[in-house]
Amino acid sequence: MATSAFADPGSFLEITLSIAPENRAAAAAIYAEYKEPFLSSIDGAETKTLLVRDTDVQVLHGFATNEAAEKYLSSDLFTQDVFVALKPYILADPDIRIYQAY
Repeated sequence: MATSAFADPGSFLEITLSIAPENRAAAAAIYAEYKEPFLSSIDGAETKTLLVRDTDVQVLHGFATNEAAEKYLSSDLFTQDVFVALKPYILADPDIRIYQAY
């Protein structure tokens, strides 16, 4: 079960996406649609933040552990819902990184 959005994550999953400026509003809508299901149904999920820059879009996910972050990447929510919805807007392979927080 997900924990409070105010928890101090022990791990971060950063997904950087190359999305054309004209498609960023659509990507933001997908982020908004899946934020609550992520926080309420993914074990170890603690936070989710959308970062929009001039060059790309990043989604920063906070997790209790690195293992929880890795498990999310193979979850149905990510592989069957989020990634499928975003795929038409992604211009290049996503850059996916997991960081341990201290």
